Amino acid sequence: MSSLEEPVQILMADDDPDDRLMAKKALKEYRLRNGIRFVEDGEELMDYLYHRGPYTDAATSPQPGLILLDLNMPRKDGREALAEIKADPELRRIPVVVLTTSKAEEDIIRSYDLGVNSYITKPVTFQGLAEALRVLSQYWFEIVKLPNGPRGK
Repeated sequence: MSSLEEPVQILMADDDPDDRLMAKKALKEYRLRNGIRFVEDGEELMDYLYHRGPYTDAATSPQPGLILLDLNMPRKDGREALAEIKADPELRRIPVVVLTTSKAEEDIIRSYDLGVNSYITKPVTFQGLAEALRVLSQYWFEIVKLPNGPRGK
C-alpha cells in the first residue's frame, strides 16, 4: 500500500448480492486495506458520486479511488453510468473497471469507447474473484500513480 494515511475506497456497482458478498469476503481474505462500498444500480451509483439522497454525507460516502462497474443492472445500466461518469469533468479521473459476466465483443468495444480504464470478465469462482481483486488493488493503489481525488480529497 502506498503511504496514504487512509486506504483508498472502492465503490462496486453490482445488482447481484452474491457478487457483492464475494467481493467483500475476497478483500477480507487478502487483508486488503481498501474499504469497499456497494450500490445496486447505475442510478444509485450516480447518487453516490454526486452525494444525493442517502449519500449526502461525504464522511459516510467518500469519493472512491476506484469504481468496479457491472454492465447489466436495473434502472440505469453500467454503460449509461459509465458514459455519465466519463462526461463529467469532476468524475472522469476516477478509474472505472468494468467487472461483468459479459464476454460480448460489442460490450468490450463500447466500454472502451466510453472511456473505461479496464474490462474484466467476472471470474466464476470465489478464489478467482479474490485473486482478481487482489491484483486490481495492487495495480491501482500501489503501482499506478493517480491524481488526487476529483474533488481535491
